[in-house]
Amino acid sequence: MAESPRPPEVSGPPVPSSATKHGRRTFLRWGRGEAPRLLEILALCGLVITQPLLDVTGRSPDFFLFYGAGPADVLLLVAVFTLPVPLLLWGIGALTRLIGPVVRAAVHTGTLGLLFAALAIQVGKHLLPVRGVPLLLIALLVGAAGAYAYRRFRAAGQLLRVAAVGPLVFALLFVFTSPASAVVLPAEDGSGPGAARRAASHPPVVMLVLDELPLVSLLGPGGTIDAERFPNFAALAGESTWYRNATGVSGWTPYALPAMLTGRYPSSVRAPHYSQYPDNLFTALHGTYDLKVQESISQLCPPTACAERKAPVAGGLPVLLRESAGLLRQIASPVDVPDDPESSYREATREEAGLAEEEEQPPPTDPRFRWGQLDVNQPARFTEFLAGLHPAPRPTLHFLHLLMPHTPWNYLPSGMRYDSPPGMPNDGDGWVELARERHLRQLGYTDRLIGETLRTLRSSGLYDDAMLVVTADHGLSFTPGVQGRGRAAIDRAPGEVAWVPLFIKEPGQRAGRVDDRNWEHVDLLPTIADQAHVEIPWPVEGLVAPRETRERSEKRFHDQPTFALQLPGDTFAKVLDGSAWPKLPAPPFPELVGRAVTELSVSNDNTAATVTNRAAFDNVDPAGGRLPALICGTVPASVPTGARLAVAVNGRIGAVVPVVEPDKNGRRFGALISDESLFVPGANRLELFLVNDGQAVRRLRV
Repeated sequence: MAESPRPPEVSGPPVPSSATKHGRRTFLRWGRGEAPRLLEILALCGLVITQPLLDVTGRSPDFFLFYGAGPADVLLLVAVFTLPVPLLLWGIGALTRLIGPVVRAAVHTGTLGLLFAALAIQVGKHLLPVRGVPLLLIALLVGAAGAYAYRRFRAAGQLLRVAAVGPLVFALLFVFTSPASAVVLPAEDGSGPGAARRAASHPPVVMLVLDELPLVSLLGPGGTIDAERFPNFAALAGESTWYRNATGVSGWTPYALPAMLTGRYPSSVRAPHYSQYPDNLFTALHGTYDLKVQESISQLCPPTACAERKAPVAGGLPVLLRESAGLLRQIASPVDVPDDPESSYREATREEAGLAEEEEQPPPTDPRFRWGQLDVNQPARFTEFLAGLHPAPRPTLHFLHLLMPHTPWNYLPSGMRYDSPPGMPNDGDGWVELARERHLRQLGYTDRLIGETLRTLRSSGLYDDAMLVVTADHGLSFTPGVQGRGRAAIDRAPGEVAWVPLFIKEPGQRAGRVDDRNWEHVDLLPTIADQAHVEIPWPVEGLVAPRETRERSEKRFHDQPTFALQLPGDTFAKVLDGSAWPKLPAPPFPELVGRAVTELSVSNDNTAATVTNRAAFDNVDPAGGRLPALICGTVPASVPTGARLAVAVNGRIGAVVPVVEPDKNGRRFGALISDESLFVPGANRLELFLVNDGQAVRRLRV
């Protein structure tokens, strides 16, 4: 049988069947209908979800740093903010197309209406006073109106499709221009020939901020440091630049310290907390420097920067998603939540940090929020500070705010502590002299701490390479009638309140020099940053010393943040010549102090005196670090105001003080026994004498 011939081969693509052509047309029609709907949902989700989340998180890199997020985590989070929700909403709607085009159109319109309502809630919370159900009802009406406009006017859909570019714009702004971009964008490559030079240009910084220390307390004749009384301050001045005309910018630490660490004058009443002052010395140096920071009544160093306060926190994308979901709930809620959404990335609680158990609190606003820290043992904190002073592989900032010689005055120069009787005044005749003497004795102890710092820096090998800064935030007035730091003290005794010591030893500096330029403490941050070769990414109001000089001689000083006082520049001359220091009465009968009672002519007086802490003399334990050195008591009305009392311990006179004007607590006296050698372990004999003259005294009954 002959084989039938085979059909000739035909080159080219196969001819589609009618069924294939129908499926392609269906797909194209489906695509033409669904693509615009996806763009419309994407546009509204960008306004409802992407923009607010990127705006809030983008303004605080701490949100990402706190949870240990890297660039990949942040970029993934941006993608999550942008795509999944629109795709999910669109996908659910697309499935309803299987039911029919009418159902699909209704579902899409309803989705847009709900997104319009969510957007109306966010806008309404900024523009309207209503919250809760009324705001929700308004938002639903707006959502319904938006859905109707979409169905009624073709232009509404066209506008939404054009706005679909919004999420991409929001993401690009976040990545390239927001403060959080520092977490995403790669840092400058540290390799290359200049890397070692750049590393060496970041010297270790040691910064000790003392508190409530007027410059005049340190000065002797001729405007120099009283080297006999304060040898370690004098030694520091001999190897550093002493900015002798330095002033603080406020008499209150919650305003003065942030100004020092931000380079900006006080402008509003705020807590000295990193949430209120996110731009400060610590955040500027963080990354380039390791930070060893101890603060007293402030918390300007965020937990992400200060290793000693950092708590181990679970991080990564899952935690970021969880925190972001909570943040979105707060943003989208029709009611005000207790915490501002931007404060959701806060410092770990003391319980989380393993410090103590306490309830979580929102960021503080009260400037006195850490007032409870005033009773923290300052010497123990100082010891911890010293322990950290040693060379390290990375540049390090060692910072301590020490409440010395700040009140309460409870330390003798040796570090021996004494108790202060309750209710003892610091102002008034007789009392202000005692207050100043106690202040100077505690300043002697502060000088001892300065010496310990210098010795530790030298023995550890850190001294030569380090930039050392020693200063104080403000001073204190001992002028009678205006003792303290209030407005009256600023007006009448600016030389005591505003002028403070400031010593800056540059790396490698050995020779001391005095610089009398008009320094204000807003200059501190830019000067430190200049020495540390760290850029300040925010505008500052201070100058860089010694490269810049302030032209005016007047001083800007804030009693309140919103009001600046102008202190006359010629006050500095009064500080140097001693006329800024109040002329208090000289101690009576100074020749008696230190003499044995047996060397005097003693008679007995039947007058009885009361000593508040008399029982403390029955069992003295110097080895325990405490002495009953401050004596306060009363005498009967028969003893006239101004009479001189000699206080003797174990047969030797330790102080001669006046009887002061009677007050509600009676006719009182107070005395500081600063000679520790008068005390012995165990029982000590306390005696009081009325002084007739330099040789004759009358013993009172105690």
